[in-house]
Amino acid sequence: MKIFGRTETRPRQAVMALATASAVAAGLVTVTAAGAEPQAPAPQPAQAVRDTDPKNPDLGPNTYIATPSTPAGELQGKLDEIAERQHTNQFGPERDAVLFQPGDYNADVNLGFNTQVAGLGMSPDDVNLNGHVRVEADWLGEGNATQNFWRSAENLAVTPPSGEIERWAVSQAAPYRRMHMRGQMQLWNGYDGWASGGYIADSKIDGLVESGSQQQFLTRNSELAGGWSGSVWNMMFTGTVGAPAQHFPDPSHTNVPETPKLREKPFLNIGEDGNYNVFVPALRENTQGVSWANGAPEGEQISLADFYVAKEGDNAATINAALAEGKHLLFSPGVYHLDDTIKVDNPNTVVLGIGMASLVPDTGKPAMSVADVDGVKLAGLFIDAGEQNSPALMTLGEEDANASHAENPTQLSDVFFRIGGPWAGKATTTLDINSNDVLLDHSWLWRGDHGEGVGWDVNTAETGLIVDGDNVTAHGLFVEHYQKNNVVWNGNGGRTYFFQNEFPYDPPDQAAWGGDGGWAAYKVADDVTDHEAWGLGSYCFFDTNPAVTAPRSFEVPVNPGVKMHDLVSVSLGGTGTINKVINDQGDTANADNQISYVPEYGG
Repeated sequence: MKIFGRTETRPRQAVMALATASAVAAGLVTVTAAGAEPQAPAPQPAQAVRDTDPKNPDLGPNTYIATPSTPAGELQGKLDEIAERQHTNQFGPERDAVLFQPGDYNADVNLGFNTQVAGLGMSPDDVNLNGHVRVEADWLGEGNATQNFWRSAENLAVTPPSGEIERWAVSQAAPYRRMHMRGQMQLWNGYDGWASGGYIADSKIDGLVESGSQQQFLTRNSELAGGWSGSVWNMMFTGTVGAPAQHFPDPSHTNVPETPKLREKPFLNIGEDGNYNVFVPALRENTQGVSWANGAPEGEQISLADFYVAKEGDNAATINAALAEGKHLLFSPGVYHLDDTIKVDNPNTVVLGIGMASLVPDTGKPAMSVADVDGVKLAGLFIDAGEQNSPALMTLGEEDANASHAENPTQLSDVFFRIGGPWAGKATTTLDINSNDVLLDHSWLWRGDHGEGVGWDVNTAETGLIVDGDNVTAHGLFVEHYQKNNVVWNGNGGRTYFFQNEFPYDPPDQAAWGGDGGWAAYKVADDVTDHEAWGLGSYCFFDTNPAVTAPRSFEVPVNPGVKMHDLVSVSLGGTGTINKVINDQGDTANADNQISYVPEYGG
C-alpha cells in the first residue's frame, strides 16, 4: 500500500520479482520446463495469521491512498499511470485500488480495467473530486463499449467542469455505486457506437442521464434528479426516484417502485479517529431512493482490526485459519491462486474484496463455500475458473439445506465470475445456491466468448446459476454463454429484478447444443409453484453456425403463481434464431424480425 506523498522503497518491477521468487521458494508456484505439463501446487500449511493495525493497515502494494494534502500533480500522475497500464488490459493480472480519504481533490480519473476508485467517507459527499470519474469507448474501436468490463466507482461525489458531461460508457461488471454525480451523465460515448449493459445503485445524479445506445441497464435505489432519456431493449428501474414510468415495450422501461428487501454493499471507510473500518449497511425493506439521503445509514461499523487482510501469496490454509479464528476477511488487490476451497462457516462473516481482487481455484475445487448460516456478506469479489474443472466455483449452503434466513439473509454484492479469457478455465456450474433467502445484488456469470482459452470444447461450462434454495432474490443478474440452461431455478419463491443473457456464440451445430430441444436462457423447474421476474432480456448470436436455433429464451411451468413481466428476445444482427420468447409465446427473433417482446406471461 502507498499513501501518496510517501516514497516507495522498491520499484514496482522489483517488488513483483521479489514476490514471484518468494512464491516459488514457498512452493506456491511451480516452475516447469518448456513444454512440460504444469502441476497443481501441493497443499500448503497455514502461515501465521497477521494482525491488522486499524490506524495504519497494510492493504497491499496495489492499493493507493490519496489524502487532501497529496500534491495534485503527484495524484494525477499516479491516476494516469494506472489508466495507461489498464486501458486495454482486459485479461491481465494487474489489479489496482485508488482510495480517497475525506476531502476535496482535483482529478481526472480515466477508469480502466481491473481498477476500483472509492471514497473513504461515510457519505459520498465526504469526498469530492472536481473533474471526472469516466469510462470512455475508445480502445476497441471508435464508440465500442461492449467490452468495458471489470471496474468500479464507489462512494464519491464528482463535480465535472462547467458545461462538461460525464461519460460512463460501460458494459457488464462495472458498477457505479453509492455515487453523487453533480452534473449530467452519458452511458455511451455520446455520438455513435454502442454499449451492452450496466448497473447504477444507491446513487444520486443531479443532471440528465442519457442512456443512448445502451442495450440494457439496471438502476436501483437511486435518485435521478435530472431525469432519464433513452431506451433500447431492456431498461429497468427499482426503488428509483425520478425514473421513467412503467412503459413496455416502446419505450422498454420497466419500473418497480420499491425494492422489497436488500442491503447496500459493505464499504471501507476511515473514522474521525483515523481508524479504518468496514461499514455493513442494515437490511432494509420496501425502499426507494439512496440510503445516505439523511446522513449515515443504519448499519454496523466493524473495525479493520477484526479483519484478516489477505495479500497475494497468502494460501487457502492461512485464509481459512483466519476465518476459523472468527476474523472477517478483506482481499487486497491481486490474484489469489488457491490450492483449496476458502470455507466461510461462521454467521455474519464479511468477505470484502477491493481493487477487483481475484480468486483462482487451481486444483478443481470450488473457490469458496459458504455454510448454511445467517448473514454472510460477500462483496467485491472476482472468481476466475482454473484450468482444472471445478464442479462449482462457489456454493452457498450444503445440499438439502432447509433453514430459514429470512431475518438475516446471506448476500452477494458485486460478485463476478469468469470462465475462460485469460486461460482455458473450466467449471460445470458457476454459482450453486442451496440456502434459503439468499440475496444477489449485481452478479455477472460469464463463460468467455473471446480472449485466450476460448472454444466449445475448451472453456467448458454447463450452467451459470442453479438455485435450489427457496425465497432467493436476484437484483441485476447477468448470465452469459453457458452450454446448457444458463439459469436453472428449482426453489420456490424466487424473484428476479432484471436479467440479461446471451446464449453461447459457439455451438458448432444443433446436435452439439442439445438437439432440437435446445436449452433455455432461464428455466424455472416444472414443480415450482411460486416465481416472479421483471425486466428479462435474452439474445442470440450464433456466430460459429448461424443455422443453430434456440427453441425459446424462457421456460417456466404454467401455474398461477409463476408470473413473468417485460420479456424480450433478440437475434443480434439476425445471426441465429430464437423461436419463442417464453414457452410457446412470442414471435420468432431471426434475420427477418430481430426483436420480439412479451409484456406479460402467466399469473
